[in-house]
Amino acid sequence: MQRPPQGVQLLGSLLAALAIAAVAVAVVTAKFGPTSSAERELQEQRIEQREEAIEERQELLEEQLEQRR
Repeated sequence: MQRPPQGVQLLGSLLAALAIAAVAVAVVTAKFGPTSSAERELQEQRIEQREEAIEERQELLEEQLEQRR
């Protein structure tokens, strides 16, 4: 059996590499979503700030209740 010309082999290899890269990008995007890590980190910081604010309010309310007793 005769080998295909080197140019045809190169083209086939490039197409295969592009297909693998496209599948990898699709899998990662599907798994993590389009949100960047910086956006995700910012969301986590906002959640933490909200939780801290809620805890502080609860502590203030508890202190106010104790002072009234």
